[in-house]
Amino acid sequence: MKTMADKIIHFNTHLSYHGKLPPGIRIMNPFAENPSVIPVMEAFYRKFYGETHQRRMIIGINPGRFGAALSGVPFTDSKRLADPCGISYPGFKSYEVSSVFVYDVIAAYGGPEAFYRDFYIGSMCPLGFTIRQPGGKEVNYNYYDSKALTAAVYGFMVDSLRKQVEFGLNRDVAYVLGTGKNAAFVQQVNAAEGFFKKLIPLEHPRFVMQYKLKSKQEYIDKYLTAFDI
Repeated sequence: MKTMADKIIHFNTHLSYHGKLPPGIRIMNPFAENPSVIPVMEAFYRKFYGETHQRRMIIGINPGRFGAALSGVPFTDSKRLADPCGISYPGFKSYEVSSVFVYDVIAAYGGPEAFYRDFYIGSMCPLGFTIRQPGGKEVNYNYYDSKALTAAVYGFMVDSLRKQVEFGLNRDVAYVLGTGKNAAFVQQVNAAEGFFKKLIPLEHPRFVMQYKLKSKQEYIDKYLTAFDI
């Protein structure tokens, strides 16, 4: 029988998007662009998902340049990949502010072993996007930042979410990171596709770290309360 790790690794290493994108937008596929990410990603999932235990899904937006686009693991930069996850990362050392909050939540939950036994973190779009600003600087771009991009990748996103659900995830409840546009879109997709019986939106980690840092513990507690169902 395939483990959860087997299914996740197969999904990640077979991700591809062949459609057209709006002008100026680039898609990020860390597993195709940076093959050295693959053994790191495999080591992570083999360590924490090497059985068939059913998990609840946490649905992010899409990978960012300094998080999953470098580490191959959602909301996990190289610093947290090494500690507390215990996975060595030989590439570019990264720091991602959302990862800080997520791993504060994980620590409060009981640590990576306890957390990842109960949860799988994915994304509405498993590949990331960037756009070039005037002057040439490349910055993160979200699937919902333009209607043209959302329309272009809609089928890819729905198919990708379906494949993740088919890992054997708990379909009674899932959590959505972002209470605004991401929550609205995931709820729209879920109403059409029936992936989960219930969705619980939670404030996005980046929002908490940028705008609610003084209240961070309150948001950690809110996550833990939502998880305790």
